[in-house]
Amino acid sequence: MSSDFQPPSKSLSLLASVGGVVTAVIAIAILNFWSKQLSRTSSGQKPEISTSQTVSPIKETQTVASLDAKSVVLQGTPVSLSQLTAATTPYVAPGVGTLTPEETATARQAWSYFQRNWNNETGLVNSVDSFASVTMWDQAAAIAALVSARELNIVSAAEFEAKMTKMLKTLASLPLYKKELPNKVYNPKTLIPVNYGQLEQREEIGWSAIDLGRLAIWLKIVGAKYPQLQPQTEAVWKHWQVKRLTKNGQMYGTAVVEGKEQYNQEGRLGYENYAAYGLKLWGLDVKQAVDYQSHTAFVNLYGQGIPYDRRDYKNSGANNYVLSEPYILDGIETGFQALPKAYADRILAAQEARYQATKQLTAVTEDNLDRPPYFVYGSLFVNGEPWATITDTRQQHNNLRFLSAKAAIGWHVLYNTAYTRQLFDFVQTNLKSKDGWYNGFYESLRQPNKSLTANNNGVILESLLYKRVGKPLTVWAGVKSQK
Repeated sequence: MSSDFQPPSKSLSLLASVGGVVTAVIAIAILNFWSKQLSRTSSGQKPEISTSQTVSPIKETQTVASLDAKSVVLQGTPVSLSQLTAATTPYVAPGVGTLTPEETATARQAWSYFQRNWNNETGLVNSVDSFASVTMWDQAAAIAALVSARELNIVSAAEFEAKMTKMLKTLASLPLYKKELPNKVYNPKTLIPVNYGQLEQREEIGWSAIDLGRLAIWLKIVGAKYPQLQPQTEAVWKHWQVKRLTKNGQMYGTAVVEGKEQYNQEGRLGYENYAAYGLKLWGLDVKQAVDYQSHTAFVNLYGQGIPYDRRDYKNSGANNYVLSEPYILDGIETGFQALPKAYADRILAAQEARYQATKQLTAVTEDNLDRPPYFVYGSLFVNGEPWATITDTRQQHNNLRFLSAKAAIGWHVLYNTAYTRQLFDFVQTNLKSKDGWYNGFYESLRQPNKSLTANNNGVILESLLYKRVGKPLTVWAGVKSQK
């Protein structure tokens, strides 16, 4: 993940992750592609995310925007030392060991995305539905989905073994950027390193340390849980030349701008810590990157003091998004070993407080859209702005803020509160598609965001696996932590 977003030609759409935040994903190549791929709801009614039935959508949006603007107070309430050192074990729902019929159906629905987007030639999975492009972040989501499908008895042991073996063999033989590390984007059918949206032309555009950190976690999970596959997971790591992946305890990525390589520190609070934990599992020095206090400040949103990174665009050139997903992934996969659970508590509490004040169900994070600009970061706070939905180039699209399916389900399996139950139920009612789960539901437009992606459906699957086993997935798999 890098800070070097370079748009393709106007006929192409793309998605990129920036400033060490979340996955770089791929958009649809031609605008008409979306109209052909996205199904329309058969119902004539539009489900509403707000409980209000008497106020016009425009008026209601204006009211919510006004409340959002008033919700911010600096300086925010910090997390105390006692809260930081409190027990980090996340919530485990009663009846752990089984999923409800509804949860089982949710998992099977999510797996349908991977059935549709699996590339038999290579074992890699499309980042976006029916579009042959993949990043390492999204391939990690595919690994998570395949493990989850096996453990939830959606696929057989034989199918799991065959698919995972092909996938790992491909990852251990990918052509690398400068023969060092995986390129940010590949054509998953041909394995050609490419630029975003440009599927046939070979182009090395650098690597993302954040993406590789997530993949590193899942390589460890697979190797520990399935010893027969450990030689293959280790072969993937050994294929990489990791010397330049870290420097002075921080993570570094590369970007190619006008033919010249840029070598940049990567990550901000949230994804930086989560991804660094993955590299730490493989023995790399990331002591600065896993430090969750040095650059942290707090801002009150609807009375809840949420953590954010002081290194914003103005003073560092990188956006400091505050998002749900890194906290959800950290809780599900590591048991809040990379970030304090107290931070996650605040991130969720602020979104519930927003709902209490506005009656707008809220579970925001970054993801693909089914319309321009095709990818946004739904942030609680970014670059000094509360509740801002922006692109990596800081264009604001608050009209496209959406409730995220993966965030809703992830928060629910971690916390299982009355509020998260509302989020889960809303997803069930409004975001099912025949090919997986839609990414979300637009607040202002009051309609689904019909983008279908590997990451959204992969996070949903691993969330339900976490609920099934009742443990952080690295603990469940037997991954040995690094001091």
